[in-house]
Amino acid sequence: MPTLVLSHRYSSDSNALFAAALASGWDVERLHSFQCPEGLATREPVFYGETLLADAIAADLGIALLEPTSDWLPRLPARYRLRDIRLMTLEEAVQLSERVFVKPTDEKCFPARVYERGAAIDPDPMIDRDLPVLVSEPVVFDIEFRFFVVERSIAAFSPYIRGGAIARDAGGDWTASEDEIDAATQSMTALLADPDVELPPAVVVDVGHMVGRGWGVVEANPAWASGLCGADPRGVLSVLRRAAVARNHVTAADAKWVR
Repeated sequence: MPTLVLSHRYSSDSNALFAAALASGWDVERLHSFQCPEGLATREPVFYGETLLADAIAADLGIALLEPTSDWLPRLPARYRLRDIRLMTLEEAVQLSERVFVKPTDEKCFPARVYERGAAIDPDPMIDRDLPVLVSEPVVFDIEFRFFVVERSIAAFSPYIRGGAIARDAGGDWTASEDEIDAATQSMTALLADPDVELPPAVVVDVGHMVGRGWGVVEANPAWASGLCGADPRGVLSVLRRAAVARNHVTAADAKWVR
């Protein structure tokens, strides 16, 4: 059986996955350093945690972690993204004169938000100006959903953001109406069925309702570093398992998605 490998951070998400893994008969190993315990690589490791930890231990675990490429969203057919999105360097972004939404493609090294012009990003001088960033026209999503996807099938999902805030009610439940759930699921199902859309074998895709435009893709992220929101952790485990490929079993189809 697989071994779920977790970071030292006792988050609600990692705790939920811990319990789901044990209930599914998996082993669980919670790391307390950036070092891989002896023998862990032979126990079919499945990783969930921060990108910094992933980069430090993936090779020692003997796994390749799958994730969407930096240019996945700009290359997505326009009918799904519903807005102009470009991939460029941070240096290019700070030269822009128009109002834009700017987001680093990987680490959160500066805030992802709308900037009145590129110079307003005002990045730390220590940040590499060749850093890839996504730049898009500003839009408003009134509700967003998170989908955990494995082999182009929905394994688990949850409401995520409503009106710019986490979509949880006072009781801690992740809430959405049946109409919103149906619309989000239909949007995601159409994307998954479209052969023009390339997808990693395991991935998280966020979709949302864009004011004045309809349902479209917000972004895609690595499943192994994404928050669960209210998604069923048992379903998420199947996505995490596919996202962690033994290095000697990486297929040609997997290779383009390896971190």
